[in-house]
Amino acid sequence: MTRISRKLRRWTSEVLDLPQDVLYDMPRLTLIGTKQLYIENHRGVIHFSPDRIVLALSQGQLEIKGTELMIRNILPDEVAVEGTILDIHMNGAEGNG
Repeated sequence: MTRISRKLRRWTSEVLDLPQDVLYDMPRLTLIGTKQLYIENHRGVIHFSPDRIVLALSQGQLEIKGTELMIRNILPDEVAVEGTILDIHMNGAEGNG
């Protein structure tokens, strides 16, 4: 991303008071204890098993490890995961801040 583009996005974020996840198309994760995880701005499920879920992101992947994992709800850009969540890791995502 060019320096001008970064400055324009930062200015837009400040002036319009937009959250950075919307402006940069980044995932928004909401973890409730170790039992529920909500992910917004995903691009689809790559892998699913009771101990590992991998989601595609606009840049990279999100890997969720745990036990008895299940996808409770899935929408085009939002997914709800339940089970015992032990680890959350982003692969291949570059910093945009």
